[in-house]
Order: sequence, then C-alpha cells, then structure tokens
Amino acid sequence: MLRVMGLLMVSLLASTAAAADDALPKTAEKFDVNGQTAMLYAAPKPAAGKPWVWYAPTIKGLSLAMRPVYFEGFLNAGVSIAGFDLGEVRGAPASTEQFTLFYHEMVKRGWSPKPILLGQSRGGLMMLAWATRHPDKTRAFVGIYPVCNLASWPMKNVPVVLEDYKLTEAELRARLAEFNPIDNLKGLLEQKVPIYVVHGDADAVVPYKDNTQLLKERYETGGGSIQVKVVAGEGHKVSPSFFEDPNLVDFVLRQAGVKGK
Repeated sequence: MLRVMGLLMVSLLASTAAAADDALPKTAEKFDVNGQTAMLYAAPKPAAGKPWVWYAPTIKGLSLAMRPVYFEGFLNAGVSIAGFDLGEVRGAPASTEQFTLFYHEMVKRGWSPKPILLGQSRGGLMMLAWATRHPDKTRAFVGIYPVCNLASWPMKNVPVVLEDYKLTEAELRARLAEFNPIDNLKGLLEQKVPIYVVHGDADAVVPYKDNTQLLKERYETGGGSIQVKVVAGEGHKVSPSFFEDPNLVDFVLRQAGVKGK
C-alpha cells in the first residue's frame, strides 16, 4: 500500500511539473522600441512586483530560453525573462541609452523598475555598462563568464568597439577609464547591488583573471557583496557548469524576492 501511495505521489508531482512546463511560453513576445526588437518571455504567474531577468546578448534571439534549468526555473517561480537586440554593441554611452529606452518600456508595461541583469560573455559588458550608469535601477548583476573589462577582450575586436563608441582607437584608449565598467563600480557599491558570477579558470576567450577576478577584487575592496563560482579546468563553452548552476538559480530567485534570503 505504501509503495502504491508513493508511486501515486511521484506520478502526481510529475504531472504537476509537466502541467507547469506546458503553461510556459513557447515563443517570445516581440515588440518594437525605437526601431529595435525587444523580446519577452512572461511568467504565467508573475511573482509580486513582477520581477524580471534582463538578459544579453540577444543577437540571435533570447538564447536563455534554450537553457531549461534557468528558463523553467525562473518562469515557474514567477520571474520573467526579457532582452533587447541592439546587435554587436560594447557598452558605449549611446548604445547604453538605447538599452535605457527598453528599460523604460518594460517599466511602463508594469514590470519591476529594478531588473536583475544577466550578462553572458560579451553580454556581460553590455549589462554591466548599463548597471554602472544606472545603479539605482539595478536589483542585481549576474554573469556567465562575462566580459567586465573593456581593456581585456573587446579591444581585440577593435572595429566593432570603435563603431559603438564613435571614437578613434587613440581617443578610446585615452578615455578608457571613463567608459570601462570595471573602473566605474562606485555607484553599484553605493546602491549595495549584489553580484553573482560563474566563470571557468581556463577561459581563453574571456580570461577569468582579467575579468571576473578583477571585478571580485575591486568589488570586495569597496565592501560590495559578490559571489564567484570558479569552475576549475573549464573554458568558454556551453556546459552544465555554466548553464545548470543551482547557485545561480538560487541567487536570482532570492534577489527577485521569491525565495528566502
């Protein structure tokens, strides 16, 4: 009898989980903001305050929707996911303010005025640049092997960077500290914005030492709250270490207010 009851309970839980997943949006809602495409996966039952994760990059769509642990974990908990496609930008003030237009549109539509920013790889630079210029509008920053340091990876792609900043290479290098997110953490520290990052120590594309390690050192020196999960021996790739991280899910849900601190 107990075994039968146990099987029935497992079946019931599986059915409940399947029903919850069936309710999740299969495609993103798309809308225009100043001629660019915004994407939103709205949670079927948004949590109090309508929290949302703002993800970048979205050059080929909102790829976080292909990561079930994060996509289902966030949406089933009432946390929506959105992004805004500006193409290959690198955190310049002008493109950052284009992101701000998207932010205002999301707030206008009723979503939280303090999103959780999640930047993957070069998307880390996009989101962290926005966060440093709008720390009062940032609930938290999350990174998956994120570019944090403009002097590290993006400067190797000089034409793309210069196109975003509308400066010559000499002008940009001379003003690097003015624009570089890693050099402009004061506002985030003052607003006590918490940070969580997962990064591999064998990353040759976005070197851990020049990006996340430097962010951690400077943020801790300033008294900020930052958690870093270093994945030993792994580089810049799609693997469970980076896309099935329970600590990342836990951090996001706590910051969204749907899980105890």
